[in-house]
Amino acid sequence: MTTQKFMGKNQLIDRLAAQVGNRDTAISILQKRGQLNADGKTFTAEGLKRNAMTAEERAKDRASKRLSKPTNAFTYNPKTNTAKLKRK
Repeated sequence: MTTQKFMGKNQLIDRLAAQVGNRDTAISILQKRGQLNADGKTFTAEGLKRNAMTAEERAKDRASKRLSKPTNAFTYNPKTNTAKLKRK
């Protein structure tokens, strides 16, 4: 999987580009989300926060917001880029 190369911090654009297949499309998506400024090069405050996270941290953050649970309540699957609640 090509996105496995871009799992670390400060790789938000590269990872999304690998997922959608095109850097211009990735930039457009990030601009629509409000994470990248209109120039397509500089991050907004929200974008800087997301870019500073790893793929695992972003997945746990998405799941945390969706289920209103703390991020440490989730486990991460790098193959599917998803986070699930830990079993008790």
